[in-house]
Amino acid sequence: MIYPLSGLIFGALFGAFRAKARGGKLADLVQWGLAFAVLFGLIGLFVLIFIERSYI
Repeated sequence: MIYPLSGLIFGALFGAFRAKARGGKLADLVQWGLAFAVLFGLIGLFVLIFIERSYI
């Protein structure tokens, strides 16, 4: 459960920092943060599924 949650948090922060570095406004920060949060959350979910299936 920690991998998808970590991915969501890390992705949101990474996306917001990336938008801020490119001179984005608040809407840009939110949009990039949400997009990266979803992407990294899905990656974390697949990592969790892989780990759970490996230890059966």
